[in-house]
Amino acid sequence: MTPTAAGSTADTTPDALLIRGARPYGEEAADVLVQDGLIAAVGHDLEAPDGAEVIDAEGCVLLPGLVDLHTHLREPGGEEAETVETGTRAAARGGFTAVHAMANTTPVADTAGVVEQVLQRGEDAAWCAVVPIGAVTVGLGGERLAELDAMARSRARVRVFSDDGKCVSDPVLMRRALEYVKTFDGVIAQHAQDPRLTEGAQMHEGRVSAELGLTGWPSVAEESIIARDVLLAEHVGSRLHVCHLSTAGSVEIIRWAKQRGVDVTAEVTPHHLLLTDDEARGYDAVYKVNPPLRTRADVEAVRAGLADGTIDIVATDHAPHPHDAKDREWDTAAFGMTGLETALGIVQHTMVDTGALTWRDVARVLSETPARIARDTDQGRPLEAGEVANLLVWDPRPSAEVDPEAHASRGRNSPVAGRSLPGANRLTLLGGRPTVRDTQLVAR
Repeated sequence: MTPTAAGSTADTTPDALLIRGARPYGEEAADVLVQDGLIAAVGHDLEAPDGAEVIDAEGCVLLPGLVDLHTHLREPGGEEAETVETGTRAAARGGFTAVHAMANTTPVADTAGVVEQVLQRGEDAAWCAVVPIGAVTVGLGGERLAELDAMARSRARVRVFSDDGKCVSDPVLMRRALEYVKTFDGVIAQHAQDPRLTEGAQMHEGRVSAELGLTGWPSVAEESIIARDVLLAEHVGSRLHVCHLSTAGSVEIIRWAKQRGVDVTAEVTPHHLLLTDDEARGYDAVYKVNPPLRTRADVEAVRAGLADGTIDIVATDHAPHPHDAKDREWDTAAFGMTGLETALGIVQHTMVDTGALTWRDVARVLSETPARIARDTDQGRPLEAGEVANLLVWDPRPSAEVDPEAHASRGRNSPVAGRSLPGANRLTLLGGRPTVRDTQLVAR
């Protein structure tokens, strides 16, 4: 994709930008005119205004900017692994125009002051919108509720609350949290992991864990929490979101709950759509993640659940770590994988190129629905005139080998390093301003 008219430089936003020939939602090709940060027009043979830059996007797919409901930016306190600046750079390169920052920072994002600090850092970085997620319990300790109302009323307007990394395992506390957030249309995003069933667990419990001599992590540890929580959500009449669902049984529980009318949503990560517990055979801790990589049958089940709408969204669970936290023996290594810069490539490979999802479906699971769950009215908007120009122009045709050393994230713990993934980010617009051109960040 090459500019065909003068009027812009690498660090200057043009007066107007005309994207020619891209396919909105992967459908019929059209021209899209962007002016003053908005989509000014969508149609055929649009005229470029004076001073406009014209972008040839023939063969590319036009999507709303991607929205990640599950990102670990590590700041404050974990800047060795990631910062808001580096994490949002990675997000922009992945095609994201908004990320939701998990609360397990140091200090924990359990007060209005901390979530406002994260919000401000995101505004300063300006590579994508940063929406703080508030902790459910004080210090993620699981003993008493955090300042949910204060965070909801803060400038950050927090609507998603999660102790991700830890489970709200106390059913009474979980019920109270669901009741509390219902008063302002919030949602509890649960990390479904029974702590007693996963003590010392290192990987999925099954044939491979037995062969490797690693403590197993049973599927029921996830499924039992989800079953309990959907019943609590039904009883309270509140919203529940299930983080990083990973087992076939979990898919069935969510399907059953939705048939009952429970207000529950669920996410799957790119790595759980692609990888299995067989990756652990080399004891390479890059494949150590929470929840663990599961079996091929689980992978097929979560793909089917995403395709039929049981699973609502894809979320990255981007979890960068310093090199020395992963380059060590498996049992002492940190859990987590990076994902922002490879998410769409994995979704294309596993779901679109296999025919399981269309590009319109991709817009739903990676943009529109995440924004709706978070009650974010600025993101995931239709590709229509008058909407804010948070846009991604994605070329599905090329493929490239993943090189974590070239990533914008500080984390190098990518589970797809060395693999070939399809697609390339040709242009990302944040409020009409280019943040990425031809896979490279745009200097400001």
